[in-house]
Amino acid sequence: MKRKSILLLAALMLVMSMFLAACGGKEKTGTETKPKEEKTKTDDNGSEAKDGGTLIFAVETAPEGIFNVNFYGNASDADVLNFIDDGLITYDEKMKPIPNIASWETTDNKVYKFTFKKGVKWQNGEELTVDDWIFAIETLANKDYDGPRYSNVKDIEGAPAYHDGKADTISGLKKIDDYTIEITFDKARVNNLENLWTSPLSRKEFEGVAVKDMMASPQVRQKPIGTGPFKVNKVVPGESIELVRNDDYWKGKPHIEKIILKVIDPTLTIGELKNETIDMTPFAPVNYPEVQKLTNVNVLKSPGVSYYYVGFRLGTWDGKKNVANYDKYSNKQLRQAMAYALNREEWNEAFFFGLGHPVNRPVPSSHWIAADNSELPNAYEYNPEKAKQLLDEAGYKDVDGDGFREDPNGKKFVVNFGHYQTANPTFEARAKQIGQYWEEVGLKTKVTMTEVNLYYDQLEAGDKAVEVFFGGWSTGADPDPSTLWKTDALWNYPRWVSPDSDKLLEDALNVDIVGTDEAKRKQLYVDWQKLFNEEVPAIPISELDDTYALTKRVHGVELRPLGLNNASEWWLDQK
Repeated sequence: MKRKSILLLAALMLVMSMFLAACGGKEKTGTETKPKEEKTKTDDNGSEAKDGGTLIFAVETAPEGIFNVNFYGNASDADVLNFIDDGLITYDEKMKPIPNIASWETTDNKVYKFTFKKGVKWQNGEELTVDDWIFAIETLANKDYDGPRYSNVKDIEGAPAYHDGKADTISGLKKIDDYTIEITFDKARVNNLENLWTSPLSRKEFEGVAVKDMMASPQVRQKPIGTGPFKVNKVVPGESIELVRNDDYWKGKPHIEKIILKVIDPTLTIGELKNETIDMTPFAPVNYPEVQKLTNVNVLKSPGVSYYYVGFRLGTWDGKKNVANYDKYSNKQLRQAMAYALNREEWNEAFFFGLGHPVNRPVPSSHWIAADNSELPNAYEYNPEKAKQLLDEAGYKDVDGDGFREDPNGKKFVVNFGHYQTANPTFEARAKQIGQYWEEVGLKTKVTMTEVNLYYDQLEAGDKAVEVFFGGWSTGADPDPSTLWKTDALWNYPRWVSPDSDKLLEDALNVDIVGTDEAKRKQLYVDWQKLFNEEVPAIPISELDDTYALTKRVHGVELRPLGLNNASEWWLDQK
């Protein structure tokens, strides 16, 4: 079975991108607020920050439209939320938590006392108090909550009882006054703070709205409010979102007057940047070589906290936990063979243009717990002959002579591989290439492309069209993988059930076992990565550098592993 050169395919896509872009050229603690007049900023040349102007921020995927941080579930909505909402805590460049709106203290990692800044206002003019945080936590713990973040509050003392309807309040929440709250967890853990949900929800704004109706409400879909530097003014679904400056922002009035989030075809990115019809955008790796050539554009690049993987459906979600009841990919040798069949070096170079790097663990290298490749039992370097050997040993052989393998029972075997679809021109090609690798070792593969929002609905529902699937995660500041890979994790999309995995992850958070010894905690995570690497419930395939392109009229923007700095610090040269 011959295959087209993947590098030639990538080159053709790059030519297509350049052509379309050219066509597009004719036409992404203290307690007091700092006084606004004290806010000054200069760029690298010493120029003072200017107020005013409109920034056009381009994105390639239209937001789903869930514009409240307590309910959203994908990166396209996060593009909006980053502008309109602030969390109670934030993270430094080493991804360690630091105070933002709230500071904290604890002596035992079980009981935490939080103190809010006074005078922080919601965008409806109401003052933020601890009641709004209590409201958020109670909402996430409510049995009718249909968002994905109960896992971030379930470890609070009394939250499970509240969730199950056995209590009217959460016993671990103790309001001291409007700006002070004490939170008690069910037990001491190393990462209780990092895992805790720290985004309030306006009690006033959602007054009278039942929890089951919140996600579909106008307060979430059309008229969201937050505590951030910009507020939503106008939503044109699928096209654009207009954000206007929050003059009462608690950190001081932002410099930029208006931000327009504009949805564009990524093949037009180069032309729009060149002509400055957009000011700033994350961009697809396929555009990286051409973006670098633009003399009016600066490129920001940082190691990210995201990775891509190919997952195997191993079970189903029963509403509370994953259950290992799907046998098609239960054979470890089959999964390992499919890993060895992938030429990940070639694939990353072809589709990520130097911005993607093969990885053998579901932990980005940016995190301090990341295992070194030398510590892992398998490197999974491209080895189609080893893949064939493993398949033979596992009983997957070509019985009928058609060039493709049957399963150990002699029945037809087809890999049903799903990948999400957006306007990105590389997605279908990269999915088909993965399928081609598997076909080269005799595994017949059917590739299905599905619109991105529907795709993740299918994953959660256990749709058999995506029994092998392409996925990706941005892991956030807390390196602990529990919320993605434990047996009780909704986002454990392979539905991997492993008592050994659960114990390692639990031990790594157990204060009685690791105390404050980071080396001891890391070793447990390394042991977990070894287990994952050997069992292969998913094939880690790539970790990415984050990249943004911005025209030289944009100043004050910084990119770190956890994303962009606060947009209130950005400013524009006026056109």
